[in-house]
Parts: sequence; structure tokens; C-alpha cells
Amino acid sequence: MSLVLRKEFKYSLVVPTSMGVRITPVDAQPVQSTNMFRMQATSAETNVASISSYLGLPVKVLTTFVKDSPIAAFIKADLKARNMEYEGPEVPQGDPWGYRHQFNIADSGFGLRGPRVQNDRAGEVGKTLNVKDFDLERIFGKEGVQVVHLSGLIAALSPDTSNFCLEIARYAKKHDTLISFDLNHRATFWKGREKELKEAFTEIVSLSDIVIGNEEDFQLCLGIEGPKAGGENIGGTLDAFKGMILNAHKAFPHVSVFANTLREVISANEHLWGAIVYENGNWYEAPLRRINVMDRIGGGDGFVGGLLYSILKGMEPEKWVQFAWASGALATTFLTDYAQPADEEVIWSIWKGNARVVR
Repeated sequence: MSLVLRKEFKYSLVVPTSMGVRITPVDAQPVQSTNMFRMQATSAETNVASISSYLGLPVKVLTTFVKDSPIAAFIKADLKARNMEYEGPEVPQGDPWGYRHQFNIADSGFGLRGPRVQNDRAGEVGKTLNVKDFDLERIFGKEGVQVVHLSGLIAALSPDTSNFCLEIARYAKKHDTLISFDLNHRATFWKGREKELKEAFTEIVSLSDIVIGNEEDFQLCLGIEGPKAGGENIGGTLDAFKGMILNAHKAFPHVSVFANTLREVISANEHLWGAIVYENGNWYEAPLRRINVMDRIGGGDGFVGGLLYSILKGMEPEKWVQFAWASGALATTFLTDYAQPADEEVIWSIWKGNARVVR
């Protein structure tokens, strides 16, 4: 089944998400060794959407905010600066032990010292995301959306958010919106909810047109047989990755596109980066290539963002994996979790390996 983009639409891309902030030590120091931090607004889903928003496509964020929170104000200003519209309810904080936006505390690592990330999500307002707070008929029916991108991070956050993502997928399918789903398995989210979440993820994938994951995601979310997680030589197990995707396609024949990023870590600042895309029986590959890394967090989101942008722009499938690979590589050169491309040429220059000065 080929991908057919909706012709009448207000938004190229819509992303449901739970927004938070990341604080990162400056100068690549560990968290416990510094008193200087940089703060940014972040979520995996808006990381994805940033490729499209910076390159001029209309993007909308569906989220929820803590009412009268200065962190919420910071996040809203950031989304506006990234050319994104947003919509969502304002939830009262309650008492000091009530709702708040998540905090992501992370250093970038350096050399042979790997990055360390601590997610502090207690009282996260995003857990309240509920279908009753959004007019999905208006968004998908009257306004129109070409692609909605869902993430396993949101689908697994709480029972409410699981149902929220399911309802969005159902509305999107009803209104001819393409559905992209990044499985994004997190063991801590799944603990004690394995049966419930596997059923929800299976239904979302059954409705999806584009599915993205890694070897762990496909196996742990969907029970698809694949290569051993954390293998030392990704290149040597490429056939196993392809076999896993073929197994996924057999289980979900409605899905048109499967994508899988490939990464080998040499040091915190040097990776081998690659990807494969399966589209209606055709394989497209970005072979493992050495990239320099300033901050790896968000590289996978950059890949997904580049993949969706290339599909939205009507590029040929062989270009999808190239643009996606380069978008992911670009994201790792920023201190933010997301890439901020000035134009398409910045991304194509990365694919071509051309880092010459532009005057």
C-alpha cells in the first residue's frame, strides 16, 4: 500500500506530546561536578517536528500545560520560536505536590565518559492528556492534517494517554491522515502494564502507515523476533535487522514504511551512524558512517523528523533514508535536543559529506 498525502489540510504535521525542560551542565561536565546549567524546552515528539517546522511546514503540538507556571510560559515561548502552533488545556498545579512539567537532567558525556540521563517525571502534567480536552473532529476533519506522529513515550505514559493516542489514531485513519508511530519502548513505563500496553501498541501499529523503532522496540513492544539488543557489530547483523522488519511487515501488512536507525558508539563524541528503510517491498540503506557528536540526545528524533519531512515534501523513497540520516546527524551537532536547519541544503551537505565553509 502506497502513502497518499491528504490534499486539503491546515497542518502538515501534528504531534501529541508532554512537554518538559532539560537542564544540561555547560562545558560537557557531569551533573554532580558543576553549578552551571543550560535549560531548554524539550520532548521527543517536538524534536521530531522541528525538522518540518524550521523548514517551513505548518506544525501543531497537542499538549497540556500547568496553569500560571513560569516553566509553561518558557515552553510556550520556545514552541513559538520554533514556528509551532500549540493547543491544550491549562491544568491547575494544585498544591506544591501537584502537577508540574517533567525535568530531564542530563550531561552530554565526553570521550570515553558516556552520557547520563535522569528523568524526573513525578507529578508530570502530561499524564493527564485526555481525548475529551481536544476537538479531534475539528483538527482532523475540518482543519485537516497530512501526518500525525505518535510516540510510544506518550502512549505508555498513563492509561489516559494510551487511550488518547488510540483515539487520535482512530480519528486520523477516519480522515485520511497518515499515521507515523515511533515505538520508543521504555522499560520503566511498561513495568506492570505489559499486557495492557502491548494491546494498545498493537492496535496503533495496525492503524499506522509508518512505523519506526530499533531492535529492542520491535521485540519488546510487539513481540517481533529480531537481533540481540546491544550487539557490538551492527553491520554484521544487518540481515537480522532486515529479517525483523520483514517479520513486522508480515504481522502488520497495512504498514507501508518501516524504519530502523543503526548506531555503534566509539566514544561519546564519535559514532558510526546508519539506517534502513523498508517501503512496499523495497530496501533503502544509509550505510554506517563515522559522525562527530556534540550531544547524542535527539539524534534518533532528528532521523524521524527528516523521514517525515521528506515524505511530506514528496521526495522519492530512495531520498527518504538519506535525508533522514543526515537530519539525525545534524541533530547531534546541536546543544539542543533538536536540529535547527537553516534550509534543506544544510542537511543535504551533511549527506554528501561536504563541511566546507559557505560564504
